[in-house]
Amino acid sequence: MSKNLVIIPTYNEIENIEKMILTVFSLPVQFDLLIVDDGSPDGTALHVKNKMQEYPGRLHMEERSGKLGLGTAYIHGFKWALERNYDFIFEMDCDFSHNPSDLPRLLQACENGADVAVGSRYCKGGKVQNWPIGRILMSYFASVYVRLVLWLPVADTTAGFKCYRRRVLASIDLEAIRFMGYAFQIEMKYRAYRKGFKIAEVPILFTDRVLGQSKMSTKIFKEAFLGVIKMRFARY
Repeated sequence: MSKNLVIIPTYNEIENIEKMILTVFSLPVQFDLLIVDDGSPDGTALHVKNKMQEYPGRLHMEERSGKLGLGTAYIHGFKWALERNYDFIFEMDCDFSHNPSDLPRLLQACENGADVAVGSRYCKGGKVQNWPIGRILMSYFASVYVRLVLWLPVADTTAGFKCYRRRVLASIDLEAIRFMGYAFQIEMKYRAYRKGFKIAEVPILFTDRVLGQSKMSTKIFKEAFLGVIKMRFARY
């Protein structure tokens, strides 16, 4: 068992899941992998079950019935990780927009003193590839909006590629997390910041997915826009 656990939520990721598993397990640093699948009708979970026989003790899966949302998937994974005493807990997407080869860099940032390491598109050295300019501007100015409202000193406030030290997740009341969509990523950073944890940004190249369908929607953006205002006036 590794001290490091990568949590990946999945819903219809049959085109990406095998390559993602193989890539994570081929890294020079050892990571365990937890797939949280929300009842994918395309057979994602069945494929993971088959691969689990090849990686006993390293590849794990939690199956849930129905599409319950990104935030609940990560919270489920966080609780699973805390129960098993992992020291460093990662979250990332399955579509290769987050490059698995950056996982050791996030780990190093935490080993060097950060409590939360964020794979950042918008800090110095970070880049976005294959997004239309409209999507880039919307994402960038969403982070600007969050920083202005919450006074959160993070350039990429909506980033979903992160490493947490165990103590961060153990100190946050996961049952009290209010937002489950896009705003979930913002709220987790904000709660960590309000508790005094050190957040470091690691520049990454973010690449839009090639295979499968995006889960982003206007409803998710709306939740984030309104959610930030609610966070500003909430007690943490």
